[in-house]
Amino acid sequence: MLSKWRQWRAERFDARHPFPQEEWLRACERLPLLAALDHDERQRLGQRTWRLLHRKRLTLPEGLDFDLPDRFSLLAQAGLLTLGWSEADAEGAFAGVHEIIVLPEAFRRQVEEMDEAGVMHEYVDERVGETWHQGPVVLSLADVRDSGDWTGFNVIIHELAHKLDMENSLDADGFPSISSDIDSREWYQTFMAVWNDLQAHLERGEPTPIDDYAATHPGECFAVCCEHFFTAPDVLNEAYPALYALLRRYFRQNPLARFKACQTA
Repeated sequence: MLSKWRQWRAERFDARHPFPQEEWLRACERLPLLAALDHDERQRLGQRTWRLLHRKRLTLPEGLDFDLPDRFSLLAQAGLLTLGWSEADAEGAFAGVHEIIVLPEAFRRQVEEMDEAGVMHEYVDERVGETWHQGPVVLSLADVRDSGDWTGFNVIIHELAHKLDMENSLDADGFPSISSDIDSREWYQTFMAVWNDLQAHLERGEPTPIDDYAATHPGECFAVCCEHFFTAPDVLNEAYPALYALLRRYFRQNPLARFKACQTA
């Protein structure tokens, strides 16, 4: 009964809001991540992104020239995270995303943090993105513009990965809701192996295989690994093949195949 209701709702939406195919294709042409999708993936993501654009509030800097392909590009990178999931699971995953706020540039936050000795430290932190449980996702426009390629950086995927992480808790802890075919012990052991390896590299004064921001907190480890999974899958797979394989099962996607196809095209 529920599936019929979803189908009726989707058909009603499509009738009221015809899909702008030309603008969607322009968005795909602008971003390597979208251009790498096959025809079926691209069309499915386009339809889902079109619905996201109508369900979520997108707040932009006043006077910004941000056309429909730009809006498509931003929300599609969020939707890329759930592209391999069913319509119901994809919709539920972003139920806690009500608003995405784009600021003109990086912003500063006053941070209070207690160290292992119990001493409270206060400092000003500059951020390019921020996410709250049941709150907005905040992104820097400059960093949104820098997202969408195969460089391993994507502020949109990073912050929306936090939202997936927060789906089953009040904070990002690196342990999102997982499907029944993934054992929670496997998830923990795989990520702990990555975490320990990152810490070991830092203790030896060596460069980390992926962005060292992943070593600051388990929630950031998950978000950074999601960034690399979608935008530098070759780097992640070479450094941590077990983690890449786990995320491939979690997201039900294989970005490495897309990346390799782009390299040989």
